[in-house]
Amino acid sequence: MAKHLTRRQFLGHSVTGAAAVGLGMLTGSPAIGQIPRAGERINFGVIGCGGMGTNHLRDLIHRQRDLRQPLRVVGVCDIYEPRKLRAKEISGAEVYHDYRKLLERRDLDAVVIATPDHWHARMTLDAIDAGKDVYVEKPMTHTWEEAREVARAAREKGRIVQVGVQSTSQDIWWKARDLIRQGRLGKVLWSQTGICRNSREGEWNYPVDDGASPDNLDWKAFLGSAPKRPFDPERFFRWRKYWDYSGGIATDLFYHQLGHLLVALGPEFPRRVTASGGVYIQKDREVPDTFFMTVDYPSEHTVVLVSSMANKQCVPEIIRGQEATMFFEGSRLIIRPETEFRQEQEETISEEPRPGHMDNFMDCIRTRKTPHCDAELGYRTMTAVALGVLAYRRNRVMVFDPERERLLT
Repeated sequence: MAKHLTRRQFLGHSVTGAAAVGLGMLTGSPAIGQIPRAGERINFGVIGCGGMGTNHLRDLIHRQRDLRQPLRVVGVCDIYEPRKLRAKEISGAEVYHDYRKLLERRDLDAVVIATPDHWHARMTLDAIDAGKDVYVEKPMTHTWEEAREVARAAREKGRIVQVGVQSTSQDIWWKARDLIRQGRLGKVLWSQTGICRNSREGEWNYPVDDGASPDNLDWKAFLGSAPKRPFDPERFFRWRKYWDYSGGIATDLFYHQLGHLLVALGPEFPRRVTASGGVYIQKDREVPDTFFMTVDYPSEHTVVLVSSMANKQCVPEIIRGQEATMFFEGSRLIIRPETEFRQEQEETISEEPRPGHMDNFMDCIRTRKTPHCDAELGYRTMTAVALGVLAYRRNRVMVFDPERERLLT
């Protein structure tokens, strides 16, 4: 795969072929508690083999066939039988129904978690307890309290956690961070970002398998800690539309945008969060199809997030400082001075090569360096977006204490 893929490009990426060949040429994986060194194989498991999970699995198998990247997928896990069969065909790996059985493998080094959001925290915590490193799809968790627990566990037990915000591995945000730290914008004041889409079928209306039934889909396992409900394939295949399992736009899309902005700005906990919007067009869901958030930070900076799933005209990404403004256009950033303060010419800076998100994760497994979107950044991002969900659902301003890490209202 290319080193810099957008999430949409990643979702569309497909690699043909099944299990790898030539695995005997790779060195074995170390036992649990040891760290794979350069040249040693990393043994992966994939938990959740639906849409994004399948794409991760195909990517790992593609890498597995490249002997320059010593890794092997040793186990796959899902609760829906057709997905198990597909994962087996793609990988040739051992298939599990209960993810905890996969985590018991002593030869397992790392897992990729690509399940519905309400399972992220429990699975990540169990993987950390089992001594595994974790790549968990965004959002890191379903609630901000769960994110605090995951960050604490990763810190205390020394495990690598990479959250699947692929854009945090784009060099342009790290360049922006360095320029802001150098004072190139003066005091940063407010930033804007957003993501907008439009489709006739409605966002997150993925196909529902006609053959899905309680006989081949473990409904109890899907619900987990969520409220108990009768079997409903709509909720299983289109779970992002329901509060029980998702935060809608906030956790699916704003998490991406805020994640890379916090790389540039410096990760903070929010101080105050407001939200508005509604279900204006796509009436088949609980979560809003049009959603707005404002996040105030202790550093006296405000982020405005804008999104609609019923109109694709959005706002550009901008970071505003008193002395200059930073615009983002693809792989370039542009600094435009405020003429009242600076008489400089506009400056354009392009990004440079940087390891992709999975490459970064694998490198950090071996080096124990901090990944591009670690559990601490994931926690701070999650706190803001989760408070946005609460602000919308409770119709009130959410106030947070960044020092004590607790919700005040």
